Amino acid sequence: MQLLTEKTAFITGAGKGIGRATALALANEGVNVGLIARTEADLVKLAAEIKSLRGRAAYAVADVSDLEQVEAAVKKLTAELGTADILINNAGIGKYGPFLELDPKEWKRIIDVNLMGMYYVTRTVLPQMIQKNGGDIVNISSSSGLRGSAGSSAYSASKFGVLGMTESLSQEVRKHNIRVFALTPSRVVTDLTFKEGETEKEKEKFMQPEDLAEYMVAQLKLHPRIFIPTSSQWATNPF
Repeated sequence: MQLLTEKTAFITGAGKGIGRATALALANEGVNVGLIARTEADLVKLAAEIKSLRGRAAYAVADVSDLEQVEAAVKKLTAELGTADILINNAGIGKYGPFLELDPKEWKRIIDVNLMGMYYVTRTVLPQMIQKNGGDIVNISSSSGLRGSAGSSAYSASKFGVLGMTESLSQEVRKHNIRVFALTPSRVVTDLTFKEGETEKEKEKFMQPEDLAEYMVAQLKLHPRIFIPTSSQWATNPF
């Protein structure tokens, strides 16, 4: 295993859910965390929490579907924390409904955030890792990226795309000692996946953001000579 202490990680979608839990988990390992999300209030609160635990954090407000915003955010985080050793591509949105009933603008927005956003962030951060000849990129896909279902055409298309990009990029950058992981979790308890009215008892049956964060930390600690290109995470007994 390798230590993560004093490494620097940039995390998208960091304000809530999986991104927030991952930022806290990495900070507890001594990682300097750069937080990216659209809602500044969430980032301010999380950065303060990390600093209260004697961690080091910086944040930048950005919509990952906008390349100029992404470039500005990465520039700000790099100036405050240094270049990235770890990139967690977590930002994502979902919209579900029959294929012909989803508005084309909604369909495009999901692709723009979930796939193009991941491309923009990775494209901006990757040169830093190539220059230092090492790094880790974790791309959050979904079980919907492995198998489509009725009503999930846009979301599944974006998450299938994430897996294709991950597989291609992992082969391309191995020569630079950069590992690219893809995670395909089933339902995780976040604002995106659970609706108002569902009970806490129901939520407890499914994976929590902290579970996925713990898993990512374990993967990142693997010796640099090994990596797991794609892995699935499921709740043990959710039904």
